[in-house]
Amino acid sequence: MLEIRRNQDWDRSIPKEEAFVLPFNQVGIADIPYVGGKNASLGEMIQSLKSKGVKVPTGFATTAYAYRYFIKAAGLEAKLRKIFANLDVEDMESLRQCGKQARLLMLETPFPIELQEAIARAYQGLCQEYGIDTDVAVRSSATAEDLPDASFAGQQETYLNVHGLKGVLDSCHKCFASIFTDRAISYRQIKGFDHFEVALSVGVQKMVRSDLASSGVMFTIDTETGFKDAALITAAYGLGENVVQGAVNPDEYLVFKPTLKQGYKPILQKRLGTKEIKMIYDEGGLKLTKNVSVAQSERNQFALDDNEILQLAKWACIIEEHYSQVRDTYTPMDIEWAKDGITNELFIVQARPETVQSQKSKTVLRSYQLKEKGEVLLTGRSVGEMIGQGKARVILDVHNINQFQPGEVLVTNRTDPDWEPIMKKASAIVTNSGGRTCHAAIIAREMGIPALVGCGNATTALTTGQDVTVSCAEGETGKVYAGLLKFEVQELPLENLPRTRTKIMMNVGNPEEALGLTAIPNDGVGLARMEFIIANHIKAHPLALLHFDELADELAKYKIAELTGQYENKAEFFVAQLAQGIGTIAAAFYPKPVIVRLSDFKSNEYANLLGGKQFEPKEENPMIGWRGASRYYDPRYREGFALECQAMKRVRDEMGLTNMILMVPFCRTPEEGRRVLAEMANNGLVRGENGLQVYVMCELPSNVILADEYSQVFDGFSIGSNDLTQLTLGLDRDSELVAHLFDERNEAVKRTIAQAIATAKKYDRKIGICGQAPSDYPEFARFLVEQGIDSISLNPDSVLKTQLEIAAAEQQQ
Repeated sequence: MLEIRRNQDWDRSIPKEEAFVLPFNQVGIADIPYVGGKNASLGEMIQSLKSKGVKVPTGFATTAYAYRYFIKAAGLEAKLRKIFANLDVEDMESLRQCGKQARLLMLETPFPIELQEAIARAYQGLCQEYGIDTDVAVRSSATAEDLPDASFAGQQETYLNVHGLKGVLDSCHKCFASIFTDRAISYRQIKGFDHFEVALSVGVQKMVRSDLASSGVMFTIDTETGFKDAALITAAYGLGENVVQGAVNPDEYLVFKPTLKQGYKPILQKRLGTKEIKMIYDEGGLKLTKNVSVAQSERNQFALDDNEILQLAKWACIIEEHYSQVRDTYTPMDIEWAKDGITNELFIVQARPETVQSQKSKTVLRSYQLKEKGEVLLTGRSVGEMIGQGKARVILDVHNINQFQPGEVLVTNRTDPDWEPIMKKASAIVTNSGGRTCHAAIIAREMGIPALVGCGNATTALTTGQDVTVSCAEGETGKVYAGLLKFEVQELPLENLPRTRTKIMMNVGNPEEALGLTAIPNDGVGLARMEFIIANHIKAHPLALLHFDELADELAKYKIAELTGQYENKAEFFVAQLAQGIGTIAAAFYPKPVIVRLSDFKSNEYANLLGGKQFEPKEENPMIGWRGASRYYDPRYREGFALECQAMKRVRDEMGLTNMILMVPFCRTPEEGRRVLAEMANNGLVRGENGLQVYVMCELPSNVILADEYSQVFDGFSIGSNDLTQLTLGLDRDSELVAHLFDERNEAVKRTIAQAIATAKKYDRKIGICGQAPSDYPEFARFLVEQGIDSISLNPDSVLKTQLEIAAAEQQQ
């Protein structure tokens, strides 16, 4: 055992390039050549961001000079080169043998006494501050790590809960040897780095007691779509290795950065993870850490409260802004955080540039689309917005990866860096556990292949040799289909698109797709439907939530209780879910206008929601019955509408998304419009207050005939061509018997629309269209331009082609 001498951890008379050890508070981002990306980043934050409230645990780093001194003093380079002379990185056995020999050689060679003494002095400094045998994390940091186009994160080893000088020295030695892990050797070879040009620094950092609380990862960019204005935070209980490695399905939170910086609380999404295990200290055990099961009651709770989510998101913004300034270019960040269970403080324990979305081309929009459907075998969290297919290969043990064949779909419990040599050969990856920031997700994005994580039972639901299609192109929930389904890939150039006087907007119903759709050139959202969120995310009738104890349907009651398990107040479940869904759409297109249509279910559709039959009448023709505006002020539904208003008020007032415009559907008379506005005002949504605009759907002949009067009630109109066509022509669009007569291009419909546009213009009111017709018929889009319509809202898949039609029509005017 070395004698620990009371001394500074770094003698300032020694130049950095010749020091064995440097304290974090004496290094910064410019010192990557000395201490690697990870340690340089810790020092940068300690020096520059402490004054802004960002907390980073202190510590020290061994230097690249120390590593090279060790290699040179022991004469290791010649021996290592001999080991690698016959390396074939594509041959798993060759890779395994070379890696094993190299690591053994490193571990059997003792550290020079000078290096041991330098580490001892630095560790003693920590012990003087925190107590004898201070617990530390010992992490590797390669000098080529965290470059904009390559991430060495996870290639080398990490050791947590290390105590005492012997433990620190042993862990540092193991970190040095881990520069030759199989995965690190393979990764360097793929990226074209010389094995002997990359040096290793080791960071020794005071542990944050997240074993008693929670930890996770956050990105300052949406990891799937590259949307820049969102911070994605994942969280699970215990030490952070489980989240990074994908051993748990963590909670996920999405926060909108622009209005967060304005002082609002824009938590757009909160998704509960299963969080089945947590990593804790193994006090007195044979290992440094161990995994234990998490109690069911804790699994059903979020690992972070709202204030903690917002605090982390604020730090994410501060870190991103700082690194963007330092690098003089926009730099999204990949950050690890931990909460100390003793002090309840939050800490940042790592930060590195994000290396996938930030490198993608912004001039070409690539989209994948299935051309046929099949049996769904499995669902999970989608990563990569792509489709991959091939024969499934189920591998449960990393030692069997040599069985994997190029082009197969890798199916396993989870991956860690040891799996990387075969991951690059996969057509897709499917795992039982993990979230969107786990190892499998990060590597899949980097290698450009789709991944489905957190599936739960992938290794039992799929069998080796089975043909499967993995689709991550259908929103946040990805699917594994049986068979090799047909799909197509479209590449749309975004440069040199013509700009149009007519605003080109989009129809968006699914919040899961919203962030990805912003890549399509647009002027906002002309129609955001509540119905998709209510049917797919809430699933329960609002009155069933308000009167849960009175429900007669026991099965519905049981399902609602399951859905709302995290909410004491079941009505709050409706408000929170609707606010998050609409908030996500409004944030995706911020600050452009997003027109949100208030609920427009028919009574038969409301009855199909959980508990709905008890509160809904049976109508002969629901299409022209109790729907839209007529429900909102009716005593039989008024308190349900109040929940909608509370949700929309939350989006505007708490999230700060004042770009949201509300729209009233199926408003039969101007007087009914006034009653709805009064009902909204009773619930805190006052037209004109805080810039609130309220539009009306123009979908009834009365809306057109009395457009002058409606102009005195509402701020604008949006033409619903489907309902307007059926009511102008007097046919039920749900009836196949008269479906052949349904055509928006009918002259009666066109004249009606022309009259609506003319009247709106006369009274200086905005008017657009959100119906299907312009998406389906280019000539109808041209007709609308000729009439001088302000905006045309299209289905996302038809925006670009219709934009060209509109530009051509405008040129002819």
